[in-house]
Parts: sequence; C-alpha cells; structure tokens
Amino acid sequence: MKNPILSLYKKFKSAPKSESNRHAKLQWKKRNRYFSLSNTALCLSLLFLFLPLFVIVFYSFNESKDTTFTRLSFVWYQKLIFSSKPLWLALLNSFIVALTSAAVATVLGTLAAIGMSWYKFFGKPYIQSVSFLPMILPEVIMGISLLIFFSGIKLSLGLLTIFIAHTTFCLPFVYLMVSARIDEFDYSIIEASHDLGANEMQTLTKVIVPAIMPGIVSGFMMSITMSLEDYVITALVSGPGSTTLPLYVYSLIRFGVSPVINSLSFVLILAICLIAVLLRSRLKSFAASR
Repeated sequence: MKNPILSLYKKFKSAPKSESNRHAKLQWKKRNRYFSLSNTALCLSLLFLFLPLFVIVFYSFNESKDTTFTRLSFVWYQKLIFSSKPLWLALLNSFIVALTSAAVATVLGTLAAIGMSWYKFFGKPYIQSVSFLPMILPEVIMGISLLIFFSGIKLSLGLLTIFIAHTTFCLPFVYLMVSARIDEFDYSIIEASHDLGANEMQTLTKVIVPAIMPGIVSGFMMSITMSLEDYVITALVSGPGSTTLPLYVYSLIRFGVSPVINSLSFVLILAICLIAVLLRSRLKSFAASR
C-alpha cells in the first residue's frame, strides 16, 4: 500500500516551478553574486595564501638588504647568478632527490594502487590501513624512526638516506591519487582488451596506464613538491655534503636571510607556473583524447 504523504511529496517535488519563483531565484543570485559570504571567504583565503608571495617578489627587486625599500634594482639577481655557488649546489641536491624519489614513489604507488584495486589477497585491509601511516604520523616521529633504521643497518647518512626517506613519505600520496583515478575506471575496457587477445602486460602498459595517466602525473608532481619543501625529515636523515635547499635556507637564518633567496623564490615561482600551465593543457588534451 502506497504512503499518501510520500506520494504527495513526490508530486510536489516533480511539479514545475512557477515563472515568478524562477525569476525571484535568479534575482537573488544576481544580487548576491559578488557580496556573498562564500566569495568573501574565498577572497580572504586567496589573499592569505598569495600575499607572502607578492611580498617576496617585491623585495627581490629592492636594492637595500633590509625591509626598507630604497629603489628598484637587479643586484640580488646578479648575485644569485654569479655569486651563489653553495645555493646552487643545495638546489641541485634538492632537485636530484626530488626527481629520483618522486619517480620511484610514482612507480611503486601506481603498481600498489592497481594491485589493491583489482586483486584480492590475505591481509589486504590491513595493508591498506598501514600504507597511510606516513601521511598520518608527524614528520618528527617518521624522521626519528628512519634515523634509527638507518643507524641499525649501518647506512651512512647522505643523499641516499634522504632519497629513501622522501620516497617513503611520498609513496602514500601517489597511491591515493592513482586510486582515486582507478575508481573512475571503466572495467569493460580491460575485458575488451582480453577479448582482443592482449595479455596482462599489454593490458597494463597499453590500456590501464594510459587511462590513469592524469592521476600518475598528478602524483608525480605532488611528490616533487613535497620533496622540495621538506625540512624536518631531511634534517634528521641528512649527512655531510647532502645539504638541500630547505636546510641551506634555514642555516642562513642565524645571519639573516639574504634577499638572494627572494630572487631564487621568484625564479622558482615563474618556473612552477610555467610547468603548471603546460601540464594543464597537455593533461586536458590527453584526457579528452581518451
């Protein structure tokens, strides 16, 4: 027996809205288009996030070393290019560790996401839970545990230990992003590839990987970003001759941060914006072709 109240509610919901109701709703949206609470919160959040970047860019063109603006100058960019060899060595170490650890974490995280999504085995729920521990644990705890592990196996601290540590904490992020992409995957494509005679390796390389490539690239770029900016874990597992950019910048705080760092920050901002724009257009065209 049908519920009369439920039938009346469905009839009311499916009834066409009157013209006056639609007109009033449209006018309300126009009236609150620019001065709504959500727009205000958005503007304040963007200001909070990007104002420090504009301050860095502004003072990178300041001739004076302190916060008093004297006149426009490119002296700090000149010193960045010709008189900052330790800074460039630290940046080189950061890029070496970031690229290698991100590449290994991307490969392992992608394979782990595919295996976790499509295969059943003993202990799968526990492995899924443990795989997120590097994301949940504080960086100090993770850095100390890795330091104890390296000391236990008698591994000298250096770029190798930084690489292992960065791969460890980047891997769960890649796994999470690729898993989100796999959740939207059309499984009928795999069945079609098997019907056409493709084996497991051909299906993986020519069907699955191209379909989830946006998630893989996103995880790779996030891993690079996290590796470049990490300080706590890097400081605990680094050794002589393995100074990265965050460690080098932090060591300058004792003597006052040089405006050369502001110049380097602006160069990195421009490079990252260029890479983001290029990747965005590439990924959109790649996803559309699929």
